[in-house]
Amino acid sequence: MKLTRRTFLRGAAAAAAPMWVPASVLGRGRPAPSERLTLACIGFGTIAHTTGRQFLNNDRVQVVAVCDVNRLSGHYGYQGELEGGREYGRRLVNEHYAQKEHRDPATVNYCRVTEDFREILADDTIDAVNISTPDHWHALIAVAAARAGKHIYCQKPLALTVAEGRAIVQAVAAAGVTFQTGSQQRSSIHFRRACELVRNGVIGKVHTIRVWLPGGHKDWSGLAARKDPEPAPEGLNWEFWLGPAPSRPYCPALHPLNWRHNYDFSGGMITDFGAHHFDIVQWALDADSTGPVRFFHGQAEFPPRDALYNTATSFHFEAEYASGARMIVDVAAPEHGGTGGIRFEGENGQWIYCARGVLNSQPEGLVKTKLPDTAIKLYASNDHERNFVDCVFTGQPTICPAEVGHRSITIAHLANIMLRLGRAELRWDPVKEEIIGDSEAQAMLSRPMRAPWSLA
Repeated sequence: MKLTRRTFLRGAAAAAAPMWVPASVLGRGRPAPSERLTLACIGFGTIAHTTGRQFLNNDRVQVVAVCDVNRLSGHYGYQGELEGGREYGRRLVNEHYAQKEHRDPATVNYCRVTEDFREILADDTIDAVNISTPDHWHALIAVAAARAGKHIYCQKPLALTVAEGRAIVQAVAAAGVTFQTGSQQRSSIHFRRACELVRNGVIGKVHTIRVWLPGGHKDWSGLAARKDPEPAPEGLNWEFWLGPAPSRPYCPALHPLNWRHNYDFSGGMITDFGAHHFDIVQWALDADSTGPVRFFHGQAEFPPRDALYNTATSFHFEAEYASGARMIVDVAAPEHGGTGGIRFEGENGQWIYCARGVLNSQPEGLVKTKLPDTAIKLYASNDHERNFVDCVFTGQPTICPAEVGHRSITIAHLANIMLRLGRAELRWDPVKEEIIGDSEAQAMLSRPMRAPWSLA
């Protein structure tokens, strides 16, 4: 049975004792419920701790549901100290709203939970979804959400393949919904300032962009040693977690979070942080609707292809734009920090370097250059989640819509294809989105999905 707003609220009221009345209904405090964006979190692990709280702290949003194939997964985070799962998400939501309404969290239930995202999409009382699942699920959920008319905030990397990314773009365009890719560096003043300086020619014509990305296989969960199959933890639907990916037994070294090092679920650090830094390169070069035309000088170290962690541990590659600008990508050295960074090199030895919380240049004072009123000004956002909400209400494009997120992660996918095949060069047609003259590489723009899952 398709849920309606009435049956949904009736269910929530039955689980809550007593029924709550927001202060805003009485004309004070938050906007009235009818004026809020109702949002569901699909996936509640590491990044949802950030995005979920941002949405909870936005008075124009009401988080009404949490979906996760984990009921309660225990520790789940980049440092292994965070909790995750749908019951943790529900508790977080209930405690947040209970505090705002001065109620006892034990007496209310503001949030429903489910393990099946399709229940969320069938609920016509839910306006928007926050997709924070592993990469291999992004396209299936985003395409289905667009077809269901939901506004979508989707984590980066946008999709597992180039074909999946294009499917998201097409579904979002056909549905006319608001979409934000979670490439939050676009909402950072340091990255925006660097891109504005480059776009306004402060360092002259850019000839080289150097990008440093994290390498290796970091053990975020502390469970990397447990690579042998084990029974799945109680409350984890492992088969559902795998979804469209090839079948394999559960092992703690993959889940939680270290799945990023397995090619069935991710492209490794090239897609993980490449999604962030390549996005900034595209923005600075005014290339949001296109991309490089050639990839070359690729070198990488891979574990055996059948290893549990089989993404590249170290890598180097270069990419060339039609303008002649060349991007050189390497593993970050210690001086580039844990997340790497980007250096735009122009004329006369001038450059601008940006990283998270860092903006500097050569000459040193160049980043303080005052731009004239007639200068190119880039889209300004200081809060990525708030920008998404703003755009849902205004109907304006977000700072990182689907097409932009797709074009940025395409760079990472093409680099991985070149490196995995050991090619000396790949030529790319960004208009047709085709690899030129290499049918084997072209076939890797998509991957089969395990039945019964399909984007059809």
